[in-house]
Amino acid sequence: MAASMCDVFSFCVGVAGRARVAVEVCFVSSAKGKGLFATQLIQKGETIFIERPLVAAQFLWNALYRYRACDHCLRALEKAEENAQRLTGKPGQVLPHPELCTVRKDLHQNCPRCQVTYCSTECLLAAAEQYHQVLCPGPSQDDPLHPLNKLQEAWRSVHYPPETASIMLMARMVATVKQAKDKDRWIRLFSQFCNKTANEEEEIVHKLLGDKFKGQLELLRRLFTEALYEEALSQWFTPDGFRSLFALVGTNGQGIGTSSLSQWVHACDALELKPQDREQLDAFIDQLYKDIEAATGNHSCVPNAETSFPENNFLLHVTALEDIKPGEEICISYLDCCQRERSRHSRHKILRENYLFVCSCPKCLAEADEPNMTSEEEDEEEDEEGEPEDAELGDEMTDV
Repeated sequence: MAASMCDVFSFCVGVAGRARVAVEVCFVSSAKGKGLFATQLIQKGETIFIERPLVAAQFLWNALYRYRACDHCLRALEKAEENAQRLTGKPGQVLPHPELCTVRKDLHQNCPRCQVTYCSTECLLAAAEQYHQVLCPGPSQDDPLHPLNKLQEAWRSVHYPPETASIMLMARMVATVKQAKDKDRWIRLFSQFCNKTANEEEEIVHKLLGDKFKGQLELLRRLFTEALYEEALSQWFTPDGFRSLFALVGTNGQGIGTSSLSQWVHACDALELKPQDREQLDAFIDQLYKDIEAATGNHSCVPNAETSFPENNFLLHVTALEDIKPGEEICISYLDCCQRERSRHSRHKILRENYLFVCSCPKCLAEADEPNMTSEEEDEEEDEEGEPEDAELGDEMTDV
């Protein structure tokens, strides 16, 4: 099975941002916490907010598979052409318009002690100033007995792809406080996020770690304490406090996806070309996506198999969802159940943006003559035509 098609999947929490239009933060409820509200009309297409996460970390399985990203800002580190070569499995793959790639390898910097890579001197210094002095393993980067490596290995053993969180995000939160001159300021920043009840916290941890989450959570708490204990955050290292920290990340975290190839494609789309040149470039990109699908994709919008980890370890099980005949391709789906029910155009948009290929499964081929319209656009058309008589019942069913 292929790993993630989109190149770098990462995770962040927190907001240190600036608003582009008039907005205000207001308390909503104890359950929801704070919300962002418009104070003036916001036009369609306007950028409302730009945020810089308080902490961010690459998913651990993603990093293990050598998807190279800046260890601080998570910018992709390999050039678009290298990205394409790896994803297609073609070392000789050449991209036209190489000048459109934004990756600047001449600016890359390594930590002099552990050799972790940053996209620039600015990121190296920012990481060192905020958290890396505490987390830098130095020459023990590959030592399996180093406390942080033991913690990361334990995390990978209980949280498998597709990843939704990272224990290193929590580690960077602790390291930030440990390094800070004004520890109280950072504690206040982290404590401003939405808190949950004990039962809600257990549900979130259960979702992250699976059925045996209580034993796994205690193992992670013990390793987390051995590696990072900080007196100013002593509550985070108790069983209840550690569960709350997990819930905070599970509730407030945001996944990030970066890809130098995707950036190159967007830049190609913006080129002003003669019609014949545009047609040739678009055909090249379409073929590139097909090559990526052929090399890495066993996706179908009508999968006949699914993946799971029933033995609670790294052994991946692929289970048939229906009878599979000899010679029939075995396909899983990269889309969830709801996404698979959306229009062909919507599905292709998700797959192209997040996994860098265009699906040609039987369902997509059968719907090839349908209008190039996303599900949202279809919904808007239906709204303009008027709601059917049972629309209210449908909304109630959706809400339930």
